[in-house]
Amino acid sequence: LPMKIANQTYKTTPPEHMERFYTDFEYFENAPNPHFDGMIVTGAPVEHLPFENVRYWTQLCHIMSWAEAHVRSTLYICWGAQAALHYYYGLEKVLLPKKLFGLYTHKVLNRKEPLVRGFDDYFVAPHSRHTAIPREDIAACEDLKIMAESEEAGVFLCMAEGGKKIFVMGHPEYDRITLQKEYERDKAKGLPIDLPKNYFPDDDDSRRPALQWRAHANTLYTNWLNYYVYQLTPYIWEDDK
Repeated sequence: LPMKIANQTYKTTPPEHMERFYTDFEYFENAPNPHFDGMIVTGAPVEHLPFENVRYWTQLCHIMSWAEAHVRSTLYICWGAQAALHYYYGLEKVLLPKKLFGLYTHKVLNRKEPLVRGFDDYFVAPHSRHTAIPREDIAACEDLKIMAESEEAGVFLCMAEGGKKIFVMGHPEYDRITLQKEYERDKAKGLPIDLPKNYFPDDDDSRRPALQWRAHANTLYTNWLNYYVYQLTPYIWEDDK
């Protein structure tokens, strides 16, 4: 069930769509049995702002605190991952010299973890962001385990507490033309934007991009659901007995 933060203005989605298909967080918080198997926190185009300056930061912190006791496993994506790493572990994002934009190759680490079961040694995934959490800061945090990283794009996937918290720095959920649409949007606005790296065949933006990451994206979400949500979720939560 899609969740939204109440009384917020959503610039990229019509208000009537949000009201029809999304439910305020308070509904979940006040549910008679407020325990949930899994939750996904997505990104937001607010990278240029310090976390504490984001208008809904206090509400988001409340949701992340609530998830500790009420959600079996939470998947944080892109800015959502950076925000969670900052909230839980005090890690700070840094501004990149230019936008990290395109498809990047990643190496799988800690292969025995079910989260990366079925992954090839190397895989590609989309990134589209202006900031990053430095790899050395993530590695220095004893609670975090790095699961996949890229020489160019940094950490892609890490986890904590045996998979109760999973952090994805890129966008495995992107479809074939998402990067293309972002590129064309920024070009139309006259913004400084490079071609998405390793995306268009022969760097020719008139050609159809090849879909190169769908299998690993599906495997990631399937592993999360199978091994960290449903297999770890009891039929009855402890305080419901």
